[in-house]
Amino acid sequence: MYERILAPVDLAHPDRIEKALKSAADLASHYGAELVLVGVTGMEPSSVAHNPEEFASKLAAFADAASARLGHAMRAEVVRVHDLTVNLDGAIARKASEIDADLIVMASHKPGMGEYIFGSNAGHIAQHAPISVFVVRD
Repeated sequence: MYERILAPVDLAHPDRIEKALKSAADLASHYGAELVLVGVTGMEPSSVAHNPEEFASKLAAFADAASARLGHAMRAEVVRVHDLTVNLDGAIARKASEIDADLIVMASHKPGMGEYIFGSNAGHIAQHAPISVFVVRD
């Protein structure tokens, strides 16, 4: 049913994506699908990494650790954008298309006031992605 699953990863909040990551690994194992962890980073230093190269290294290490912990091989892909706040949702959707993913599994948190006004990343992707999106609330 699924051949390639994309799971967005926020390295600034790895604890908030664990349930979604477990769900993605379980689905990938069940269907024999490839699981691709995608991290989106800006060009400027952040709380996670000083530059995109360091971010890529940390994402690869995260994917290796998650693969060992969850029992399903995962590969990491980095998307670099100029403005993380503005380009995040589009970057994830474009990467899903680039890698020919047929499912996106992503985490979401309990909505706060900001999500009621501006919407959530997961909600935006679920509304606009041309493929299935499984949103896992932490």
